[in-house]
This record gives sequence, C-alpha cells and structure tokens, in this order.
Amino acid sequence: MDYANRGRPPQKKKPQKKRTSKSRAKAPARPAVPWWLVILAIVLVVALVLGLRFISGKGEQQAQQPSAQPLPQQQTTAEDSEALPEKPEERWQYIEELENFEVEVDVPERELGPPKLMQCGSFRREADAQTLKAQIAMVGLEAQVRATNGSNGLWYRVILGPYETKRDAERDRHKLQRAQVFGCQIWNWNL
Repeated sequence: MDYANRGRPPQKKKPQKKRTSKSRAKAPARPAVPWWLVILAIVLVVALVLGLRFISGKGEQQAQQPSAQPLPQQQTTAEDSEALPEKPEERWQYIEELENFEVEVDVPERELGPPKLMQCGSFRREADAQTLKAQIAMVGLEAQVRATNGSNGLWYRVILGPYETKRDAERDRHKLQRAQVFGCQIWNWNL
C-alpha cells in the first residue's frame, strides 16, 4: 500500500451555529477617555514646546528686540596701541639645564663564574659519539669527544666549550636546536 499517495481521510463537517442578535449586543463597549486626561495631555505638550524654545534661546531673542540705534564703535588710535604692554619674552630654564646635564650610571661589573661546558650527548660506543660530533661540525661548531670512566663503565661524552659566560653557551645551543640537535645542557664544569 502506498502511504505517500494516499489521500487524507474525509473530514467530518461541524455544524455551524447561527448568530443571534443577542451575541452582537454583548460586544464590549470601549471606555470613553475622561475629558480631564485630554486637557492634561494638551497642557503637557504645550509646556514641553515652551521649555524647548526657552532652552534653545529663541524665546529670549524674541523678548529682546534689537535696538534701532547702532552702538558707537570705539575708534582705536596709534596712541592706544602703544599703551599696550609689550609681549614678555619667554624664558625657559630647563633647555639650558638639559644641554649641560650629564647622567652618571653605575653599572656593576659582572662576576664571571666558573667556565661553562655544554654536553650534547653521552654514549657507550665511540662511533655514536663521533656521529654526533660530525652533526655538530656541520652547524659550524667544534665539539670534543672525551672518554670518561664512571662507576657503571666507560662513557663517551660529546662536549662543547669552555664558554666564559652562559649567554655564549646559550647562543651555541640555539644554533644546535635550529639544526635539530636537541638535548644539550649547560653546566658549570672545571676542566
């Protein structure tokens, strides 16, 4: 059975009620506006208009009519212009003070600590240490491979330095990080 093409079932018709004259008579009547409310609205509108005219100044202009007689203009003479005081010359003291002013700054000397060494790897096999040394040489830095006997055997360390300041060591470490050589650490080591 095809539900999409099936039509709607027929609707039952509701019987319509006839309107009577009584239902028309029961229509609600609009309440009349009280006369005092209309007068109050008119008074408020007039007061608003007069207030706006007073604020804008047009009410004052109509009240004060310009006089028909022109006011006598004061004539300036050469004597009056000479009676004015001369314009004072500006004197700025700080310009002269700043030209001759010297600033003295006390910069404390940096204390140089022990030399800094940067270790980039530690390997059991010397071939691995030499491979890392070659990668570092491709960046343009010179590394050293040192053999160290520790408690757990022989280790080959790849180190750079010594550096006088930590800033110099950080500069080289950033070069190595750009060349994808990670894991380098800066330590205070004595040679």
